[in-house]
Amino acid sequence: MLSDNRHLELTQSVIDHAAMVERVRSNLAGAVVLFLGTVRELTAGKRTESLDYEAYPEMALRQLGVLLDEAQTRWPIVRAAVVHRTGHLELGDIAVAVAVSCPHRREAFEAGQWVMDRIKEVVPIWKKEHWADGSQEWVHPDSAAELA
Repeated sequence: MLSDNRHLELTQSVIDHAAMVERVRSNLAGAVVLFLGTVRELTAGKRTESLDYEAYPEMALRQLGVLLDEAQTRWPIVRAAVVHRTGHLELGDIAVAVAVSCPHRREAFEAGQWVMDRIKEVVPIWKKEHWADGSQEWVHPDSAAELA
């Protein structure tokens, strides 16, 4: 989903975070914040081998749009982009990227953090943890925020 001031995407491809930064840069914004959520090796003391992400694409994109609508009422966002991967991810892979530009740094940081926090809470994207001990576990979006 793309409009003049925002970009929302679910993809199975590698996230081009440099392109996201360029997408949100503007002469009207003095601050650009980029958050990258990556697949980490340890979660709550357990060793992760890989993750699988699944989403309900239409609902996820719609909910991401609602989140950006709300964020734009709270902060003077000039441009924003959210890209979330689905499918199989290995350690170190970028799972989600949020880029926000605003006139000033404080509002850019606050808006970016709020968007990312809300993604974890309400967007229908689920992850399946593949643990080093061979076990697997599906994690609901709002419970994933506790582990982040």
